[in-house]
Amino acid sequence: MRRAERLFRLVQVLRAAGASRTAEHIGAVLEVSKRTVYRDIAHLQGSGLPIDGEAGVGYLLRPGFDLPPMTFTTEQIEALALGARLVKAVGDDQIAASAQEVLGKLEAVLPPQAARRLTETPYFAFVNTPTDSRSLPKLRRAIREKIKIRIDYKRLDGEMTHRTLRPLALICFGPVWLLTAWCEHRGDFRNFRTDRIAGLVELDENFGDEPGRCLADYSQTFKREGMAAHEF
Repeated sequence: MRRAERLFRLVQVLRAAGASRTAEHIGAVLEVSKRTVYRDIAHLQGSGLPIDGEAGVGYLLRPGFDLPPMTFTTEQIEALALGARLVKAVGDDQIAASAQEVLGKLEAVLPPQAARRLTETPYFAFVNTPTDSRSLPKLRRAIREKIKIRIDYKRLDGEMTHRTLRPLALICFGPVWLLTAWCEHRGDFRNFRTDRIAGLVELDENFGDEPGRCLADYSQTFKREGMAAHEF
Protein backbone atom coordinates (compact mmCIF):
# COMPACT_ATOMS: atom_id res chain seq x y z
CA MET A 1 0.00 0.00 0.00
CA ARG A 2 1.39 3.41 -0.94
CA ARG A 3 1.98 5.80 1.94
CA ALA A 4 -0.54 8.35 0.62
CA GLU A 5 -3.26 5.69 0.59
CA ARG A 6 -2.24 4.48 4.06
CA LEU A 7 -2.46 7.99 5.48
CA PHE A 8 -5.87 8.46 3.91
CA ARG A 9 -7.12 5.18 5.38
CA LEU A 10 -5.67 6.08 8.79
CA VAL A 11 -7.70 9.29 8.83
CA GLN A 12 -10.78 7.31 7.77
CA VAL A 13 -10.27 4.88 10.66
CA LEU A 14 -10.08 7.74 13.16
CA ARG A 15 -13.04 9.58 11.64
CA ALA A 16 -15.27 6.48 11.63
CA ALA A 17 -14.36 5.52 15.20
CA GLY A 18 -15.82 8.54 16.97
CA ALA A 19 -13.61 7.64 19.94
CA SER A 20 -9.91 7.24 20.67
CA ARG A 21 -8.11 4.32 19.05
CA THR A 22 -4.78 2.85 20.07
CA ALA A 23 -1.88 2.47 17.67
CA GLU A 24 -2.25 -1.29 18.08
CA HIS A 25 -5.88 -1.15 16.89
CA ILE A 26 -5.04 1.15 13.97
CA GLY A 27 -2.09 -1.02 12.97
CA ALA A 28 -4.28 -4.14 12.95
CA VAL A 29 -6.81 -2.44 10.65
CA LEU A 30 -4.14 -1.14 8.27
CA GLU A 31 -1.94 -4.24 8.61
CA VAL A 32 1.13 -2.25 9.63
CA SER A 33 3.29 -2.07 12.76
CA LYS A 34 2.66 0.26 15.70
CA ARG A 35 5.91 2.04 14.85
CA THR A 36 4.54 2.84 11.40
CA VAL A 37 1.33 4.15 12.97
CA TYR A 38 3.33 6.39 15.32
CA ARG A 39 5.28 7.84 12.38
CA ASP A 40 2.14 8.37 10.29
CA ILE A 41 0.28 10.05 13.16
CA ALA A 42 3.22 12.37 13.77
CA HIS A 43 3.30 13.24 10.06
CA LEU A 44 -0.43 14.01 10.00
CA GLN A 45 -0.21 16.09 13.17
CA GLY A 46 2.72 17.99 11.69
CA SER A 47 0.60 18.66 8.59
CA GLY A 48 -2.02 20.34 10.75
CA LEU A 49 -4.62 17.61 11.21
CA PRO A 50 -6.45 17.96 14.56
CA ILE A 51 -5.44 14.59 16.04
CA ASP A 52 -5.27 14.45 19.83
CA GLY A 53 -3.53 11.76 21.87
CA GLU A 54 -0.18 10.16 22.34
CA ALA A 55 1.63 6.86 22.07
CA GLY A 56 0.42 4.29 24.58
CA VAL A 57 -2.83 6.16 25.25
CA GLY A 58 -4.69 6.43 21.97
CA TYR A 59 -5.59 8.90 19.25
CA LEU A 60 -8.74 10.86 18.50
CA LEU A 61 -9.65 12.98 15.49
CA ARG A 62 -11.38 16.11 16.74
CA PRO A 63 -14.93 16.67 15.42
CA GLY A 64 -15.42 18.96 12.43
CA PHE A 65 -12.52 17.72 10.33
CA ASP A 66 -13.25 16.19 6.94
CA LEU A 67 -11.32 15.18 3.87
CA PRO A 68 -12.10 16.43 0.37
CA PRO A 69 -15.05 14.31 -0.82
CA MET A 70 -13.32 13.17 -4.02
CA THR A 71 -10.27 11.58 -2.41
CA PHE A 72 -10.23 7.87 -3.23
CA THR A 73 -7.75 5.02 -2.89
CA THR A 74 -6.93 2.79 -5.87
CA GLU A 75 -9.17 0.02 -4.53
CA GLN A 76 -12.05 2.47 -4.01
CA ILE A 77 -11.79 3.74 -7.59
CA GLU A 78 -11.80 0.16 -8.88
CA ALA A 79 -14.84 -0.59 -6.71
CA LEU A 80 -16.67 2.42 -8.15
CA ALA A 81 -15.86 1.41 -11.72
CA LEU A 82 -16.98 -2.19 -11.22
CA GLY A 83 -20.07 -1.13 -9.28
CA ALA A 84 -21.21 1.20 -12.05
CA ARG A 85 -20.68 -1.51 -14.66
CA LEU A 86 -22.69 -3.99 -12.61
CA VAL A 87 -25.53 -1.49 -12.30
CA LYS A 88 -25.51 -0.93 -16.04
CA ALA A 89 -25.54 -4.69 -16.67
CA VAL A 90 -28.43 -5.65 -14.40
CA GLY A 91 -30.46 -2.44 -13.94
CA ASP A 92 -33.09 -0.69 -16.00
CA ASP A 93 -32.27 2.03 -18.54
CA GLN A 94 -32.97 4.85 -16.07
CA ILE A 95 -30.61 3.68 -13.35
CA ALA A 96 -28.00 2.59 -15.93
CA ALA A 97 -27.97 6.14 -17.29
CA SER A 98 -27.63 7.49 -13.75
CA ALA A 99 -24.63 5.22 -13.15
CA GLN A 100 -22.98 6.57 -16.28
CA GLU A 101 -23.66 10.14 -15.13
CA VAL A 102 -22.01 9.38 -11.79
CA LEU A 103 -18.90 8.16 -13.58
CA GLY A 104 -18.88 11.33 -15.67
CA LYS A 105 -19.07 13.53 -12.58
CA LEU A 106 -16.26 11.60 -10.90
CA GLU A 107 -14.06 11.87 -13.98
CA ALA A 108 -14.57 15.64 -13.99
CA VAL A 109 -13.31 16.14 -10.43
CA LEU A 110 -10.69 13.42 -10.02
CA PRO A 111 -7.02 14.08 -10.78
CA PRO A 112 -6.10 12.97 -14.35
CA GLN A 113 -4.34 9.76 -13.27
CA ALA A 114 -7.26 8.70 -11.05
CA ALA A 115 -9.78 9.60 -13.77
CA ARG A 116 -7.95 7.35 -16.23
CA ARG A 117 -7.96 4.53 -13.70
CA LEU A 118 -11.71 4.95 -13.32
CA THR A 119 -12.32 4.48 -17.06
CA GLU A 120 -9.58 1.94 -17.75
CA THR A 121 -10.12 -0.46 -14.82
CA PRO A 122 -10.27 -3.89 -16.53
CA TYR A 123 -13.22 -5.26 -14.53
CA PHE A 124 -16.42 -5.95 -16.44
CA ALA A 125 -19.93 -7.25 -15.84
CA PHE A 126 -22.28 -8.97 -18.27
CA VAL A 127 -25.64 -10.71 -17.97
CA ASN A 128 -26.49 -13.49 -20.45
CA THR A 129 -30.28 -13.25 -20.10
CA PRO A 130 -31.26 -9.85 -18.69
CA THR A 131 -34.49 -9.75 -16.74
CA ASP A 132 -37.50 -7.68 -17.77
CA SER A 133 -36.69 -4.43 -15.97
CA ARG A 134 -39.70 -2.34 -16.98
CA SER A 135 -41.21 -2.33 -13.49
CA LEU A 136 -37.99 -1.39 -11.67
CA PRO A 137 -38.33 2.44 -11.86
CA LYS A 138 -41.84 2.33 -10.36
CA LEU A 139 -40.74 -0.15 -7.71
CA ARG A 140 -37.77 1.99 -6.71
CA ARG A 141 -40.03 5.00 -6.34
CA ALA A 142 -42.56 3.03 -4.28
CA ILE A 143 -39.81 1.74 -1.99
CA ARG A 144 -38.21 5.17 -1.63
CA GLU A 145 -41.48 6.99 -0.90
CA LYS A 146 -43.14 4.10 0.99
CA ILE A 147 -46.13 3.86 -1.34
CA LYS A 148 -48.37 0.79 -1.24
CA ILE A 149 -48.79 -0.98 -4.56
CA ARG A 150 -51.14 -3.50 -6.12
CA ILE A 151 -49.67 -6.02 -8.55
CA ASP A 152 -50.93 -8.64 -10.96
CA TYR A 153 -48.48 -11.51 -10.57
CA LYS A 154 -48.01 -14.63 -12.64
CA ARG A 155 -46.94 -17.52 -10.45
CA LEU A 156 -44.61 -20.30 -11.58
CA ASP A 157 -47.63 -22.57 -12.13
CA GLY A 158 -49.09 -19.98 -14.52
CA GLU A 159 -51.88 -18.80 -12.22
CA MET A 160 -52.46 -15.04 -12.15
CA THR A 161 -52.82 -13.60 -8.65
CA HIS A 162 -53.42 -10.13 -7.27
CA ARG A 163 -51.65 -8.71 -4.24
CA THR A 164 -51.50 -5.48 -2.25
CA LEU A 165 -47.95 -4.95 -1.03
CA ARG A 166 -45.72 -2.78 1.05
CA PRO A 167 -42.56 -2.80 -1.13
CA LEU A 168 -39.43 -2.96 1.01
CA ALA A 169 -36.40 -3.84 -1.12
CA LEU A 170 -35.09 -5.00 -4.48
CA ILE A 171 -32.61 -7.88 -4.57
CA CYS A 172 -30.58 -8.82 -7.64
CA PHE A 173 -29.68 -12.46 -8.32
CA GLY A 174 -27.77 -12.30 -11.59
CA PRO A 175 -30.37 -11.75 -14.31
CA VAL A 176 -33.28 -11.99 -11.86
CA TRP A 177 -34.61 -9.21 -9.62
CA LEU A 178 -36.75 -10.01 -6.60
CA LEU A 179 -39.10 -7.59 -4.89
CA THR A 180 -39.19 -8.12 -1.14
CA ALA A 181 -42.48 -6.93 0.31
CA TRP A 182 -45.00 -7.29 3.09
CA CYS A 183 -47.99 -9.01 1.49
CA GLU A 184 -51.23 -7.83 3.03
CA HIS A 185 -53.13 -10.84 1.67
CA ARG A 186 -50.74 -13.37 3.23
CA GLY A 187 -49.99 -11.27 6.31
CA ASP A 188 -46.31 -12.10 5.90
CA PHE A 189 -43.17 -11.28 3.96
CA ARG A 190 -42.95 -12.50 0.38
CA ASN A 191 -40.51 -12.25 -2.54
CA PHE A 192 -41.77 -11.68 -6.09
CA ARG A 193 -39.82 -12.00 -9.33
CA THR A 194 -40.13 -8.64 -11.04
CA ASP A 195 -40.23 -10.23 -14.51
CA ARG A 196 -43.47 -11.99 -13.48
CA ILE A 197 -45.23 -8.76 -12.51
CA ALA A 198 -47.83 -8.32 -15.26
CA GLY A 199 -49.38 -5.15 -13.86
CA LEU A 200 -48.42 -2.60 -11.21
CA VAL A 201 -50.47 0.26 -9.77
CA GLU A 202 -49.38 2.73 -7.10
CA LEU A 203 -52.09 3.20 -4.48
CA ASP A 204 -52.98 6.50 -2.88
CA GLU A 205 -51.71 5.23 0.45
CA ASN A 206 -48.36 5.41 2.18
CA PHE A 207 -47.04 3.14 4.90
CA GLY A 208 -44.62 3.55 7.79
CA ASP A 209 -42.05 1.31 9.43
CA GLU A 210 -44.61 -0.65 11.42
CA PRO A 211 -42.96 -3.14 13.80
CA GLY A 212 -43.10 -6.65 12.40
CA ARG A 213 -43.64 -5.47 8.82
CA CYS A 214 -40.51 -3.48 7.97
CA LEU A 215 -37.25 -4.39 6.25
CA ALA A 216 -35.35 -4.79 9.52
CA ASP A 217 -37.85 -7.45 10.61
CA TYR A 218 -37.55 -9.23 7.27
CA SER A 219 -33.76 -9.26 7.65
CA GLN A 220 -34.06 -11.00 10.99
CA THR A 221 -36.52 -13.52 9.55
CA PHE A 222 -34.23 -14.14 6.60
CA LYS A 223 -31.30 -14.88 8.92
CA ARG A 224 -33.40 -17.44 10.79
CA GLU A 225 -35.26 -19.15 7.95
CA GLY A 226 -33.63 -18.19 4.65
CA MET A 227 -35.31 -16.84 1.53
CA ALA A 228 -36.98 -20.11 0.55
CA ALA A 229 -39.35 -19.84 3.50
CA HIS A 230 -40.78 -16.61 2.09
CA GLU A 231 -40.53 -16.95 -1.67
CA PHE A 232 -43.90 -16.64 -3.41
